[in-house]
Amino acid sequence: MCRLFGMSTGGPRVRADHWLLDAPRSLRAQSHRMQHGAGLGWFSLGGEPVRDRAPLAAFENADFDLHARNIPSHTFVSHVRDASVGGLTVHNCHPFVMNDRLFAHNGVVKGLDTLRTWLTDVERAHVSGETDSELVFAYLTAEIRRRGDTTAGIIEAVRRIGAELPVFALNLLIAEAGRLWALRHPESNELWVLSPGRGGADRPGHRAGAPGPVPAVVLASEPMDDGPGWRLLETGELLVVDGLTETSLFPFEPLRHPLRRSDLSLREAASQATAPTGPASAASAGSVRADTDLVRGSATGEGTPVDTGPAVQIPAGAGSNASGDAEPAVVTG
Repeated sequence: MCRLFGMSTGGPRVRADHWLLDAPRSLRAQSHRMQHGAGLGWFSLGGEPVRDRAPLAAFENADFDLHARNIPSHTFVSHVRDASVGGLTVHNCHPFVMNDRLFAHNGVVKGLDTLRTWLTDVERAHVSGETDSELVFAYLTAEIRRRGDTTAGIIEAVRRIGAELPVFALNLLIAEAGRLWALRHPESNELWVLSPGRGGADRPGHRAGAPGPVPAVVLASEPMDDGPGWRLLETGELLVVDGLTETSLFPFEPLRHPLRRSDLSLREAASQATAPTGPASAASAGSVRADTDLVRGSATGEGTPVDTGPAVQIPAGAGSNASGDAEPAVVTG
């Protein structure tokens, strides 16, 4: 199945390369099983979401590796795709960007013709791909705008989807600058959290020089190492991460139209299958530059394409920490 990754430090800007590239079950390692696309989203110094994605496995994509090693941010969302709906194009790769938010989804939602009717023409215009995920995000965005509150909008949208549409799994990550929401609904697919103070401070590879380790909340579809502290989100749990403060909400009723694996098409079922974790260190040899879609978020819609020039203009080892003037610290988890 697709794999999600999210991280928030609550302020200090760090790199996420340990989790994305170097951990025993890094996202790059997991992409050997999910080869239909990969993307990484972060927030600029001005608080804008920036996203780079490509219809190429992360382990084959030199840009994914380069961004992961060199981009500092306080909040990240990343995704590797095992396609269930839609072609293998850049527009169907996660994360998506709307209204200064990043979004990634794992699962299957059906009834998409019905879901489209819940959106206005203007809201539908922000959808450029074919996936259930992007339509769900457009509807979440619409409900957030109507209610003027992100948490309230997520709850209302998920309640309606769960009541009226057939759903196999609706695991998702939504990020704003400095805030992160994670949902596991229902129990079909897993979503894990590693919190500061739950055994993650001494992870190998997390110790940097000055200014030292930085605590963070890490979210992932599976534990990315064998260290202590990983917690499986409960069924129906909406975890709100504001800075480093975590709040668990349980506002959802059981799905009214739950899908079983036998209800899915062969392609959908294959995309939701779990598999043993692959080799701890995935080779990146043969990485290539992909046709990517690098976008800065806009206030109103999907975003404005950015001419990337060189893939990343931050030299290896450069970046900023909380004070903006030193090597980014390595996150502690």
